[in-house]
Parts: sequence; structure tokens; C-alpha cells
Amino acid sequence: MLAKTLTCAVVGLDGQLVEVEVDIASYGMPNFIIVGLPDTAVQEARERIRAAIKNSALTFPMRRITVNLAPADLKKEGPAYDLPIAIGILMASGQVPLQESPALYLGELSLDGGLRHANGILPMVSLARERRIETVYVPAEDAREAALVEGVRAISVQSLAALVSHLRDEAPIQPEVHHDGWEAAVTSDLSRDMVHVRGQEHAKRALEVAAAGGHNLLMQGPPGSGKTLLARTLPTILPAMSVDEMLEVTKIYSVTGRLPREVPLVRERPFRAPHHTISYAGLIGGGKWPHPGEISLAHRGVLFLDEFPEFGQSTLELLRQPLEDGIVTISRAQGSVTFPARFTLVAAMNPCPCGYYGDPQRACSCSESMVSKYQKRISGPMLDRIDIHIDVPRIAYEKLAGEGQGETSEQIRTRVEAARARQRERFSGTKLTCNAEMGPADVRTHCRVEGTAQSILKAAVSQMHLSARAYHRILKVARTIADLEGSPQIGPAHVAEAVQYRPRGAT
Repeated sequence: MLAKTLTCAVVGLDGQLVEVEVDIASYGMPNFIIVGLPDTAVQEARERIRAAIKNSALTFPMRRITVNLAPADLKKEGPAYDLPIAIGILMASGQVPLQESPALYLGELSLDGGLRHANGILPMVSLARERRIETVYVPAEDAREAALVEGVRAISVQSLAALVSHLRDEAPIQPEVHHDGWEAAVTSDLSRDMVHVRGQEHAKRALEVAAAGGHNLLMQGPPGSGKTLLARTLPTILPAMSVDEMLEVTKIYSVTGRLPREVPLVRERPFRAPHHTISYAGLIGGGKWPHPGEISLAHRGVLFLDEFPEFGQSTLELLRQPLEDGIVTISRAQGSVTFPARFTLVAAMNPCPCGYYGDPQRACSCSESMVSKYQKRISGPMLDRIDIHIDVPRIAYEKLAGEGQGETSEQIRTRVEAARARQRERFSGTKLTCNAEMGPADVRTHCRVEGTAQSILKAAVSQMHLSARAYHRILKVARTIADLEGSPQIGPAHVAEAVQYRPRGAT
């Protein structure tokens, strides 16, 4: 007898429908074959399914069983095919009635018949809605994630036996109630509030500009000057994510298995801080069957690269295209996969190997050649893609021990959100969300300068030998500074401040 069930594969961040065909032949020696480009985890499903069916007080047919996963040219990976194959076998053997309306089955089986978590539930359930599949059966611990998708009946399944009872109408399971994920409380880390940063007013201003326009930022200074603390406060002044941005980020974390079960919706902007020993595949994404890397996990949030020159030069150069395009495309022999990577890069570095080059209070122990070699680990094209460059000097004792208190993150975030609101109005009807995403045509339209401002910009381009990219980035930063002040026009002060954020000797 032949039976068919539906499941889903995840390709990149998108679901792709997979039809599970199960045939139980009345001839030949007992055997269990899975075809359709299954990987090792899918092949091992045979033993899990056999044990799960027997331990669920059901009968595993001792006949020739052939399972085909279609389309046959799509690679199938992971253990989430266990449940659809098991249900197909039970349907083909007459232990479960054939279903009139199509349904999606997702989940890994344990040997006792229980259902375990599966990665990528959100994109797979989203595909079910697109294909007008009304019912999806998911593991109980993934039910809240599946219930984020409106218009689909998400059935929470504890075990194979419980699902069989439901399909037989012996013990129906009520669908999970749809929710938007907002009922879970969001706890903020108060230790990362901007109010705890002593001094460094120039750096805090630069962070505010970076947050308001989504600009990349590089901090340079001696050890202990507060670069890491400043970077970790940036998420606290970023504007809240829109619902679409939350779903984008949640989909990435769902596919990579990083989504907390108790909080199925990512509501805070990501902050990723990989170690400098990370491989290019870990940073950019990759693997035999590509998965998102750190830059995609930082999508719509912050990617912090501490000890910037210590990262492999070839690894850093791979960031150049994602910084420009907001996406990363990974190509393999089997095909190409594109992941979103629209993040704010925050990098921190010492001025030299010992960290004290140019420090007025502590002598540098490095030779000029060592300093030059260290700083050249970051290529000119890479530096050119960073909008804001600032020095973070040593903090004086008076500021460290002083009783004064600066602005809180909430106060700064109020100005940042007001600036972002002006940008949303400006870019209404386009895919742009902030000034940093503008292309050359958008810069010409929205970043016009005249009079004194134009003279300052002309002098900067001439004296600093700026590239066309650096010219456009100055205009985008100036536009952000004007937005923070609520100014419809870019004035001389805005351009002058933006120029100050370019490194001396920039290309």
C-alpha cells in the first residue's frame, strides 16, 4: 500500500515542501530503504522510527518498506523527517487512516516515541501558510514558535502515540492558540546602561550618531579606556525593532537552533561578539550545507569585533561585500544560498601591539615598523567602509571618581528614535530603513549641501584625498547628524562633524 505525507526542508532561511512517499510491498525480504538524497541523520531515522513505533504499542511492519523523499534532487538533512516517515508507515500499514486534507508533520522521534525539538520551525510553518496547508503537527516544545504564524492550526504533539490517537479521533488534541510573542517579558541588562560610562563624551556622541543612522564605527585607544564597555552599551540606545525585523531575526535564530523555547520571538536587537580566532565560515556562514554565520546572527543588530587587527586578514576582507549589500551569498557545488546580513559593525582596536602608541602617560614599547605593520592589518578598503572613526583616550581620575552622572540610555534612545522616525518618513515607499543603507542615487536625492557646507566638504575631499565612497559616507553621516537635530537641511556644522569622524590620511 502507498501512503503520502508532507514535511518541509529548510534551504537557507526559506522552507521548501517535501513529499514523503511510503510504499509497503507484499513481496521481497523485509527491508527499510530511504531514498531521495538523505544525509546520515535521515538514514539513521530508520532505527529511531522502528524503535519509536514498537515502544508506542504500535506494529512495525516486517516487510519491504521504501520511503522516497521528493523532490529527489534536494538534499535532505537533519532528524525532522522522523515524524512524517513514521506516520507514512503507519498509514501505509493501515494503523492510521489516510488524511483527506494535507498536513505538515515536523519533528524528531526519540526511541520511546516522544517528540524532540526541530530547528527551523518558523520558516517551515510560514511555508505551510503560503501553500494553504491548514494543519501543522510540531513537537510540544516548538508549539509556541509555530503559533506565531497566523492562519495555520499548530498541533502540539508530545509523542507518536498521542498523535496516532488524535488521527484516529480517539483523543483529539486542541490546536495551540495563536499569539504574537509579545506576552513574554523582556529583561534589560541595567549594567550596560550608558549612564555607567564615565567621561568619553566624544565617544558617546559618536555612538549616538551611529545608532541614529545605522553607521559602522571603529574605536581606537589604549587598553582599559572603555572601548568594550562603550560597544556593549550601543544596543541599549538603538531603536526598537519593527515587527517585520523581529520576524526576520527570529527566523535566523530558529534555523540555527538558537531560539529560546520560552521566548519564541526575538524582540531585542542582537549583539554578537565573536572571538578573533573565529573561522571565516563561523563569521560569514558556510559549511557543506551552508548555515548562517555571526554576521547573519547580528542581522538588524550589532556585530562587535574586539581586537580588530587580530582577526585573520582574509576573514575581515570577506566582510566587505556584506557591509555594502546587507546580504551574504554562499556558493557551493550544490547551489547558492543567500542570508541577510544588515548589521551595524562596531570594531575596537589598540593603536599598536602593546597598546600605548601615542599615549601621553605611558611609553610605547613598539618600534615604528611594528606599529605600522600592526595598523596595516586592516586594509584601506575595509577602513573606507567604516563611517565613523574615533579615538578613545585614557580616562582621567577626576572623571572616574567624580559624582556626576551622565545621560541614561533611555534619554539618548529618545533622540535616536526621533531621528529614525524622520528617516522612515523620508524613505517611505522604499526598502531603506536608515541613512546608512542609502546608495549613491539616494545620497544625491536626500543629502544635498550648499554654500558653506559645500565648501567644507570640498576642502575635506581635496585635503584628505577622500574616495568617492568616503565622500558619500560623510554625506550620510551628516544627514544623520541633521536628523538628530531635527534639521531638514544639512548645515555646515553637520558636515564639519561628519568630516571629523573620518580617519586622518583616509583614502
